[in-house]
Amino acid sequence: MKKLLWLFCPAVLFLTILIPLQHEASAQEAAEAAIEAAAGPAGTSAEAPAPPHVLDRGDNAWMLMSSALVLAMTTPGLAMFYGGLVRKKNVVSVLMQCMFLMGLMTVLWGTVGYSLCFGGIAAPDAWIGNADHFFMNGLQATWTEGKGSDIPLFPTLNIPWFTHMLFQGMFFIITPALICGAFAERMKFSTMVVFMILWGLLVYCPLCHWVWGGGIFAYGSEHAKTYCAGGALDFAGGTVVHISSGVSALVCALVLGKRTGYGTEPMPPHNLTYTALGAGLLWVGWFGFNAGSALAADGIAASAFTATHFSAGAGCLAWSLMDWIRGGKPTLLGASSGAVAGLVCITPAAGFVQPMPAIAMGLMAGCMCSLTCSVMKHKLGYDDSLDAFGVHGLGGTLGALLTGIFATRAVWDIGKGATLGSLEGGPVLKAQIIATVATWVFAGAVSYVLLKVLDLTMGLRVSRDEELQGLDITQHNEEGYIFV
Repeated sequence: MKKLLWLFCPAVLFLTILIPLQHEASAQEAAEAAIEAAAGPAGTSAEAPAPPHVLDRGDNAWMLMSSALVLAMTTPGLAMFYGGLVRKKNVVSVLMQCMFLMGLMTVLWGTVGYSLCFGGIAAPDAWIGNADHFFMNGLQATWTEGKGSDIPLFPTLNIPWFTHMLFQGMFFIITPALICGAFAERMKFSTMVVFMILWGLLVYCPLCHWVWGGGIFAYGSEHAKTYCAGGALDFAGGTVVHISSGVSALVCALVLGKRTGYGTEPMPPHNLTYTALGAGLLWVGWFGFNAGSALAADGIAASAFTATHFSAGAGCLAWSLMDWIRGGKPTLLGASSGAVAGLVCITPAAGFVQPMPAIAMGLMAGCMCSLTCSVMKHKLGYDDSLDAFGVHGLGGTLGALLTGIFATRAVWDIGKGATLGSLEGGPVLKAQIIATVATWVFAGAVSYVLLKVLDLTMGLRVSRDEELQGLDITQHNEEGYIFV
């Protein structure tokens, strides 16, 4: 089987090198043709008038469906995926964390979170949104005598403010839930609640504003020209969701320390059936996550949908083959984890890349994340219980960087005629590196400070006896399985 490894790895490397070059050329040709067509005869302008700003029922229906798909990614998707990986005495605690966060983060988002991310979108601040939409102010339906009811539309989009708010809110729910995989089986539930509130407001909201709210990383914004080489490409959350949660997860694992018995006692997943079903639900929900980030039922949504599926399939294949080569047998856990790794990696690039680069990204994510979770974690000695960092932190980082290599104007000419791979002279890869490094530092530093403060005030870990008994009983007074 080792001989297969020498064939498989060069194949991945070949795809990595060949496909960017091939698509850079095709993208340049397509972009030049588009510019010539737009110029019209004799160089005259053929710019079409802006479409009317009215409700598009198709776009709205797709975005509401995408919102539901993303919500299902937390519970049951992530809850089952994580729940199957822990020991049976802790399955209820993991399910409760995911379910409770659906409620907690929803209320936090509706009251202040959305406004901190997208408040003042018409003239955005560089660092944080304003208070314009606290408690849904300005978004709610109004009724005027003689005119009837009015539900305001989001600026530049043909969907209501409510729809945009709901879709973005589902990201606010699942992102902190991803972190739970790092401290599973040992963190106090009460401390987890306070940490997630503070993390959502102090880490997620600023990052979301920086990338999607017109802040310092927003591609093409005035602020990005000053701080981030013209802006980073992040279609559906490479920095905002996966790098931020993955790096924070690593910090949690390091600050809390290892589980009692880690490294000396076996801690296998108690129910791989749950994990595989959870991975399948995540795969389906991710179509809303990525294709929904087009914010319209258009061609970019279809392209993102395709890239997402191809990368997930390649990630599933790569991790399975790695297990097969290293252990002699392919595993269900490897196939499930590989699919998620491929989905994570393609997230920032989904709306910017062609299908074949998406396959290359999935293959690389499956290989790298597999090695991280099976080799690097044990050599470095940290206890990332459910590999939140190994999959989301490193997978998201790889995806953000590869976006700067594979992104092409043939999919979305976001640069509006700029030279391929640049915005007014600033290379996209440079911006991707700046945004990635800044996210690592920001999310890691704030998470560390929050955890240290909470450890001094509330305590982070349950007691040794409570941990040995299991968090299901000690934190929630419930059991996942009762056999009479």
